[in-house]
Amino acid sequence: MTIGKIRLAALLVVVATPVLAHSGHQTSGFAHPFTGLDHLLAMVGVGVWASLLAVKRPAAAYLVPASFIAMMFVGAAAGFAGIKLPLVEAGIVASVLLLGALIMAAVRLPSAVAIAIVGLFAIFHGYAHAVEAPTSGTGMYILGFVAATAALHVAGLGLGWVARRVVGDLGLRALGGAVVAGGALVLIAN
Repeated sequence: MTIGKIRLAALLVVVATPVLAHSGHQTSGFAHPFTGLDHLLAMVGVGVWASLLAVKRPAAAYLVPASFIAMMFVGAAAGFAGIKLPLVEAGIVASVLLLGALIMAAVRLPSAVAIAIVGLFAIFHGYAHAVEAPTSGTGMYILGFVAATAALHVAGLGLGWVARRVVGDLGLRALGGAVVAGGALVLIAN
């Protein structure tokens, strides 16, 4: 293990403690994706994985994140409608672990399969956003979490692009490892 990986793991441990659990009392939709390490890692992970997929299929850079956002609306609609979705937290944690593993293994699936995978996970994230929404200002709350999600996807795309340019596929794999490590922290804390 390199000193860089040790530093990254230590940083994740320090940062993870205050953000592992959702507060359930959100007033800002934009803040919500940043209040749980699971949401943060999954959304950045979608961007990183999209950057990996875009090497061979450039359209994946926007199609994969866009499908996440579209299906997040579906999950949010279910939550706002009062539909009970089972295993939400398990689906969210699974999204972090699987996205990290896909990045770490440099898996380049066809775009349609990647879209289906992130779309499924997005339903859980959207649902969680909705059930933790404040009782007033729902429209602004939705716009906020969509904007934050898009920003995190773009950050992930940028991280993936820089990692590939600076370190090569090893840089991307290290980012995937960081996502998996963060997902393991979330799993342990829950």
